[in-house]
Amino acid sequence: MGDSSFDIVSKYDRQEVDNALGQTAREIATRFDFKGTGATIEWQGDEAIEITASADDRASAVLDVFQGKLIKRDVSLKVIDPSEPRQSGTVSKIGITLKEGITTEDAKKISKLIRDEGPKGVKAQIQGDELRVSSKKRDDLQAVQALVRGEDWDFAVQFTNYR
Repeated sequence: MGDSSFDIVSKYDRQEVDNALGQTAREIATRFDFKGTGATIEWQGDEAIEITASADDRASAVLDVFQGKLIKRDVSLKVIDPSEPRQSGTVSKIGITLKEGITTEDAKKISKLIRDEGPKGVKAQIQGDELRVSSKKRDDLQAVQALVRGEDWDFAVQFTNYR
């Protein structure tokens, strides 16, 4: 019998993010506290979202609504990186970038954690922006998943390609 393996990745479901954005846009269009504030939320290209409102606190309120919608759709808040509210003429804007992929540095941290605290005989190798973990025993792989889940990373972690 060969090795079993899985990949550790950091991805987001674009459709879920898009749905959360649509729900947020509909909510701010109908909510009384956003009337007359010019509050909007929209895509800026494929990897960024921009929130616009008449004041910093209104822009921050839109961000709060958006984060709530993401949580309801099981999208980790670690995939978004909102900027501080900035003035642009008469409006306040917040730029949000979406983060995907595990940096080499973060992959090395996960790999070191698995080496130091994981079960013996588990191998982790970095493959681009993901990490492949393999072992002869499936129980060891499940122990590694629990170990990685237990840590508090500054990026979202998912496990894919389990075989």
